[in-house]
Amino acid sequence: MNAHEIDYRIFGEEMQYVEIELDPQEGVVAESGSFMMMDSDVKMNTIFGDGSNQEKGLLGKIFSAGKRILTGESLFMTVFTNVGYGKKQVSFASPYPGKIIPVDLTEFGGKFICQKNAFLCAAKGVSIGIEFSKKLGRGLFGGEGFIMQKMEGDGMGFIHAGGTMAKKVLRPGEILKIDTGCIVGFTQEVAYDIEFVGGIKNTIFGGEGLFFASLKGPGTVYVQSLPFSRLAGRILSMAPQTGSGDRGEGSVLGGIGDLLDGDNRF
Repeated sequence: MNAHEIDYRIFGEEMQYVEIELDPQEGVVAESGSFMMMDSDVKMNTIFGDGSNQEKGLLGKIFSAGKRILTGESLFMTVFTNVGYGKKQVSFASPYPGKIIPVDLTEFGGKFICQKNAFLCAAKGVSIGIEFSKKLGRGLFGGEGFIMQKMEGDGMGFIHAGGTMAKKVLRPGEILKIDTGCIVGFTQEVAYDIEFVGGIKNTIFGGEGLFFASLKGPGTVYVQSLPFSRLAGRILSMAPQTGSGDRGEGSVLGGIGDLLDGDNRF
């Protein structure tokens, strides 16, 4: 498997985008909805799956693409190819505030595992597949379920983390406990399991869920401070209820009530 060798630059701080530089006939594959802009000689083409296994027959391609449904993604991906004569650029934007993380698969043994919605784009030739959990407890209570995404190959891939990203390099036997939603991805050597929080008060009143993710080294782990589910839940909790209008505007206290509350949760 030989992925295209692409160059890149990442721009921005809180709302980043990655600019991919393509030599003639080089390509990059991306999830639907991540495209931002491209030069005129870059051609866009929608394909089944990620296009990494073109030697397969039609049924093989359909089966390979169909597995993406299990991760909640579309059957199709988009390939952007430089059909011109000089270097051209195509850019992809992060879906919400956070950081774009470049992953060189050659540094991680040709495989990297990430949460289902973390993948942004990758060099053409990188395989975007699914990773099944082999442990029942992890699948039922691990936040990400039985299925995660994986990137395989020898090229560059890009994933997205919400909020601020932390990179942890674990020594052999070292254990890191993480909120299950805060995992972005990890290398294939990392042993991933779940652990019960423990304690009646922690379980009932802690508000942090019933389980931690337990990651055991050696290996590299990427952690995000703001999972999208947490961001969406916060926004949803503050949305006006049907027929009630805004929580602050039009109320008896109005802005004064907001000041008294401090976090606008009344």
